Amino acid sequence: MLLEIFLTLALGTIVYLFLSRKKEETLPIEEGWWGKGQEPDSEEDTTVHPFKVETTEAELNDLFRRLDQARFTEPLENSCFQYGFNSVYLRKVISYWRNQFNWKKQVEVLNKYPQFKTKIEGLDVHFVHIKPPNLPEGRSTKPLLMVHGWPGSVYEFYKIIPLLTDPASHGLSDEHIFEVICPSIPGYGFSEASHKKGFNSVSAACIFYKLMLRLGFHEFYAQGGDWGWLICTNLAQIAPNHVKGLHLNMVTVTSLRFTQLLSILLGRYFPGLFGFQDEDVKRMFPFLEKGLYRTLMESGYAHIQATKPDTVGCGLNDSPVGLAAYILEKFSTWTDLEFRKLEDGGLERKYSLDDLLTNVMLYWVPGCMVSAMRFYKENIGKGIGTQKHEKLPVRVPTGVASFPNEVLHTPRSWAQQKYINIISFNFMPRGGHFAAFEEPELLAADIQQFVGKVEKEELWREKGK
Repeated sequence: MLLEIFLTLALGTIVYLFLSRKKEETLPIEEGWWGKGQEPDSEEDTTVHPFKVETTEAELNDLFRRLDQARFTEPLENSCFQYGFNSVYLRKVISYWRNQFNWKKQVEVLNKYPQFKTKIEGLDVHFVHIKPPNLPEGRSTKPLLMVHGWPGSVYEFYKIIPLLTDPASHGLSDEHIFEVICPSIPGYGFSEASHKKGFNSVSAACIFYKLMLRLGFHEFYAQGGDWGWLICTNLAQIAPNHVKGLHLNMVTVTSLRFTQLLSILLGRYFPGLFGFQDEDVKRMFPFLEKGLYRTLMESGYAHIQATKPDTVGCGLNDSPVGLAAYILEKFSTWTDLEFRKLEDGGLERKYSLDDLLTNVMLYWVPGCMVSAMRFYKENIGKGIGTQKHEKLPVRVPTGVASFPNEVLHTPRSWAQQKYINIISFNFMPRGGHFAAFEEPELLAADIQQFVGKVEKEELWREKGK
């Protein structure tokens, strides 16, 4: 009798642990309410409304007045961008912004792709939705969700969009033709900001999942870097049966196991032992310089935004000059750390001032800098490695485009501790943090080959049934 009771309890425990483990493999879909006040009893309006960016003379006159009244501080001699944005070059940027930049023209550029808004969990969510202009007869598109980060915007994707939706016209293979959806993270650009505390990457992932379902996409690919990396990762954890593949141009691990810590000490000397390739060693070591020192030197903004975002944010939201300096310094340093040694930050080596200032305007016009910065506090403020999603693996097919000038490099052997089904990990020949903005052709080609691998694997599975 006692043996039977013991066996029953043991079997029950095993079943419980098994079911609990299975349940832990996906994140729950949150039913949040981030709008003002109490959630209404009535059902939410699910209508998708067309949207266009607009401007007024009053808006421009206010901007010009503030630019005209700017106060500049002289930089230290020979400091280049090593103390932040060099004010000598900043004067040039502001002069261009005031006298040559044509916001009305850039509004037309922004509106060349169809834009929409729809209400989800109490927030007006803005997104760009582009269908292929020349879809061959009998072919179907592959839905692709692309998510930006900070201090970027949906405008980062404007140069890569035609390469994905109309690849043949741009000299690329049209084996895979995409229908691209680029939402603005709530609190960024023209997406309404949360009115309540706690809106983090999982919250954004749930909203974007509902957005894709609302648009009729029950299977789709997801791509992102910066916060887009984390939002798309969470989306793959929430809906692994709906996300066919996850493509990332930035991967970060939030916790290191013993073997990874050991690889920091010994990986330079025994790379094969830790799964490092020569390129990993080149990008990671000496780790004191390329890991720890870089983190300390380039993460000050994150500490501010993860603790007191409103304090700095209010100043930036009131000063277009301060806003431009704060944002564009990241487009310099995160594109290439060597640009810190240049008086102009190397900005115009990779981008045009029109493109850079258009991105700045997507923070200035809607006045969203404070809410964008709060996203750091909501995601990091409770501590790194403490959230449920940080402890869960990602099982959907994953592709990584690893760009050489990303501030911190994550080797494949580290990444696959979290992303256990990496089917593509490529070292890109050039480029930094803002991959779609800086190197759209390279990123588009890597997305194409990744999707090709996912589709082939799926075909093989179908044949094997």
